Amino acid sequence: MGPRAFRVALIKPSHYDDDGYVIQWRRSYIPSNSLASVYGLVAACGRERVLGTAVNIEIEVCDECNTIVDVRAVAKRIGAAGGGMVGLIGVQSNQFPRALDLGRQFRALGVPVVLGGFHVSGCLAMLPKMPAEMQEALDLGIHLFAGEAEGHMADVLRDVAAGTAKPVYNYMDSMPELAGAIAPILPRDVVTLVATQYSSFDAGRGCPFQCSFCTIINVQGRKSRYRSADDVEAIVRANAAQGITRFFITDDNFARNRNWEPILDRLIDLRERENFQIRLILQVDTLCHRIPNFIEKAGRAGCAFVFIGLENINPESLMGTKKRQNKIWEYREMLLAWRRHGVITYAGYILGFPTDTPETIARDIDIIKSELPVDLLEFFCLTPLPGSEDHQKLHARGVPMDPDMNNYDLEHACTGHPLMSKETWTKVYADAWRQYYSDEHVETIMRRAVATRLNRSKLLNLLTIFSGSVQIEGVHPLQFGFVRRKVRTQRRYGMPIAHPLVFYPWRVVEFGKALACWLTLYLRYYRMLERIKKDRAASSYVDEALRSHSGLGEVDKLVEAFADKIPHTHGAPVRLAVAAHSATISAPMSAAV
Repeated sequence: MGPRAFRVALIKPSHYDDDGYVIQWRRSYIPSNSLASVYGLVAACGRERVLGTAVNIEIEVCDECNTIVDVRAVAKRIGAAGGGMVGLIGVQSNQFPRALDLGRQFRALGVPVVLGGFHVSGCLAMLPKMPAEMQEALDLGIHLFAGEAEGHMADVLRDVAAGTAKPVYNYMDSMPELAGAIAPILPRDVVTLVATQYSSFDAGRGCPFQCSFCTIINVQGRKSRYRSADDVEAIVRANAAQGITRFFITDDNFARNRNWEPILDRLIDLRERENFQIRLILQVDTLCHRIPNFIEKAGRAGCAFVFIGLENINPESLMGTKKRQNKIWEYREMLLAWRRHGVITYAGYILGFPTDTPETIARDIDIIKSELPVDLLEFFCLTPLPGSEDHQKLHARGVPMDPDMNNYDLEHACTGHPLMSKETWTKVYADAWRQYYSDEHVETIMRRAVATRLNRSKLLNLLTIFSGSVQIEGVHPLQFGFVRRKVRTQRRYGMPIAHPLVFYPWRVVEFGKALACWLTLYLRYYRMLERIKKDRAASSYVDEALRSHSGLGEVDKLVEAFADKIPHTHGAPVRLAVAAHSATISAPMSAAV
């Protein structure tokens, strides 16, 4: 007998919009590292012939954010190969309903399905019993996988091929070392479906901090594990061989990777000696500017964008979620340090802390606009994600939470708030985007970029996306893509399928309106930037946010606003801030006397 085939279809599910349609684009915006990691592991199993020398492992891979999944066609290819399985990869909580629907369809066609990702891992790590949606998956015959797949992929493939797969594979107690581990990689034709043509890899996993809203520390652990500089170079060279040199390094906090310096040195060497056109997106904490040479070397290594977990400017809110590492009095200097090296900054900002009200949120956003030189601010609702400490505590106390996992996308209010109704919280989220991306502030961001020589064209595109994605497409920028797709028959399980004579005219009108809005927004911003560039004074523009603090008794207005809430921690300017705050109060009183 000749070689047989075992076909593995790896699918990264998307999730549903509020109308029940899959959020999907012709070109998506963010690459999937989970997909790259599992593809690399399955490909290695194929090379090692783990199913026997007479079995070829064939792989097809897709990210549903940019590829329509034809369930019947996938099942037919698996059947034609003589056997195989579907892997639903990297499934987050908001993607679980879509993953369940895909799994339901594949199981109806007799195809084995294995589902893994942060939702399964987080729930098994933090909850006392199997939640209802995961039990539903088991009842459908879907196999669940928790933990990291390094060292375990071959066992799963063998079990599925033999028809002896376990209902649950739980490897949460097995945290593999990353040094020398199999590299994450995706074929070029998959990477190019990402509009920016960024691929991704993790240089480390785990995080030492204790943020109560975070799932990473409970899924990947608080003990960090790292790839070596040799590992990273091998990943870059393997991708460069197929023309991919842009990377999103998905470490939750690359600045705490103990190998950051040898990794950046290696990337610098590849860029400066071998002319690799490397571009990086990094994620870091708000203290990275304290690390000698970190930002300078990140810039030289090709870092073009950096995501920073600012989270909030109210120390009381930060302390309440154990985000003790964020020092608001250092925010400006940290952001200016990145700007000096030409790096565009993204910052995450959470809405819905217990003391938040519509008035305090609006006030704080205005403070950020005037005091901090951040380029792109992206808003999230404080969400008790399954796998986080917040979710575990609310679950244990029996506090009501939204039972629909599709809403756990950081854009919906999923539990109660002491000071805001669900409707108010929803409105605050929408208002925050409009407030920050007002035309007036967009112009300020552009003026700062021109004065400090940031990449203007990239910033123009990003401002358009971040300003328009929520208001035009109804999705967060991190879920954005180019040219929205809606497949009539791919609607959430249990929701009615629209008649073609209703659906297609509606889609034509909807698409036309969205296109007109995007063109109008882009042209408005383009003309704004051109006007600024022609301004002879543009290069000398300066505002409060671009000024470094002298430290010579100068009052930091951001610190002053929260003087009574700054904790008594090492380095905190409590006394100076309180004194300045008291002075501003007493001065009017003295004048009145």
